[in-house]
Amino acid sequence: MEFTIGGRLEVRITPADVGKRVSVRRRTDSGGTGAEFTDVVGVLTSWNNGVLSITRKSGESVHIVESSLVAGKVVPSAPARRRGPAASFGELAAVTARAWQPVESEALGDWRLRAAGGFTRRANSALPLGDPGLPVGEALGRVRDWYEERGLPAYVQTATGAEGTQELLCAELERHGWRREVSAEVRIAALAPVGDLEADVRAVRLTREPDAAWLARYQRFSAPGPHVLRVLGSGPSVWFATVPGATGGADAGPDAPPAAIGRCVVDGRWAGFMAVEVAPEQRRRGLATTVMAALARRALDEGASAAWLQVEEDNEGARALYDGMGFAAHHRYHHYRSA
Repeated sequence: MEFTIGGRLEVRITPADVGKRVSVRRRTDSGGTGAEFTDVVGVLTSWNNGVLSITRKSGESVHIVESSLVAGKVVPSAPARRRGPAASFGELAAVTARAWQPVESEALGDWRLRAAGGFTRRANSALPLGDPGLPVGEALGRVRDWYEERGLPAYVQTATGAEGTQELLCAELERHGWRREVSAEVRIAALAPVGDLEADVRAVRLTREPDAAWLARYQRFSAPGPHVLRVLGSGPSVWFATVPGATGGADAGPDAPPAAIGRCVVDGRWAGFMAVEVAPEQRRRGLATTVMAALARRALDEGASAAWLQVEEDNEGARALYDGMGFAAHHRYHHYRSA
């Protein structure tokens, strides 16, 4: 990381650069005799009273005392991806929202308040994709009230790490006392290689609705109710995949515990993969790959060419699987909860 001009370190950022992507070097107090330095790259979200706040692409906020700066500069947005489909944050945000729709929603300016009886944060959080038409503090008060009326915790879903994402809003949420609970990656890939994965897709049963066996395997199906089925069935073109349990093979009855399941929503050029789960005793047999390949081939038949999925940052097994399929991180999303 180069900060120098003619061999001199320079701080070339000012409070006027709030909202821009910056790279800074600061002096750290290591307790030793020599100076140590740390570099931080992210969006400059505030510079007040001698303290800078920088939000990294991970969503982490770093606070830096101005007097510790030894170098700093504005840097261009992250370079365009070199593999997989091109996609803007706005396009992906809309596609992912259509694939997991709430039971109830209401507009707050360009924000969307969403509720589904508490079934998943994604369907029970405010989606801020523009101007709420109010000062942010007042808008957040409306969000709290809306969810309190429904007996639900108030969440706001934000994104970081790509051009046009919401680092400034993340910092504003933290200033208003909201705390980040969960972070995940949105990953994208070309769809055809997923469909070409070596797998015996003949073992996979594809349906338009989840049956009792599929729901029995789905780990989030802890509170049965119509709101769960409404969310699962939402989207332009929805498919459910089931690999029957090993005891019955492909001829197992419809209510036999499945070995693996998955869900795919086809939306124009995009195919979104969700709820890919494998029975614990059936893992490491390639069943997740089989489910993904079967769903991808159906999506290709419907004209899709690009794939997306969401994976929590601490799910190392899933991350490794998707790495091998060619999925790469596009941006991260976060759920902030009201204090």
